[in-house]
Amino acid sequence: MPAPRTLLTVASAVIAVLAIAAGVIVLTWVPAQPAAVAEPPPGSLPGEDGAPVELPADGQAAGLQRPGSIRLPDGSEARLKRTEVTQQGVLPIPRGLGDAAWWGARLGADQGAAVLSGHVNWAGTKGPFDDLWRVRTGDEVSIVDSSGGRWVYRITRAATVPKDQLPAQAPGWFGQTGPHRLVLVTCGGDYVGGTEGYDENRIVTADLVSRPG
Repeated sequence: MPAPRTLLTVASAVIAVLAIAAGVIVLTWVPAQPAAVAEPPPGSLPGEDGAPVELPADGQAAGLQRPGSIRLPDGSEARLKRTEVTQQGVLPIPRGLGDAAWWGARLGADQGAAVLSGHVNWAGTKGPFDDLWRVRTGDEVSIVDSSGGRWVYRITRAATVPKDQLPAQAPGWFGQTGPHRLVLVTCGGDYVGGTEGYDENRIVTADLVSRPG
């Protein structure tokens, strides 16, 4: 889906909380609105625009990763949907269990976090991002962009963060300054319902180790 490609900055903003609940990530800061610029056509920025208009058939040969997707260490995949934070500080997560939101830096950017967030489960069925609860440092994840280029990131850290402790940590996890990294987010822990959903976030960071040749 088309979306602004301008990197957002948190230099003058305060991140209060990130919580996955009811199909959204609540980022309670409102990013500064960038100056209006003409959007490039979909697919013109390799590695940034998420899922293409048409995906290969689900019955494609085993082992091939389809464009516009992330593959987790256990082999499960999620389709990526480029998403932007609303003026209320909400990052919507696609409803589909096999889809994940992508916000922030593009692949291979000079700096900043590329944040991918997906459901841990839906109606009793586990989603691809459930694997975040089992990954280890050194595991690798791959992203195939809409042009078919493969990007590999190696996991450097996996942490479980209670939602009430995340506000103070959020700038370090999700900021658009500092070294480039991939940040994968899902939820878990005890289900408390309401707008909170689960009481913990699972956050995994990874560094780029290879890009399309």
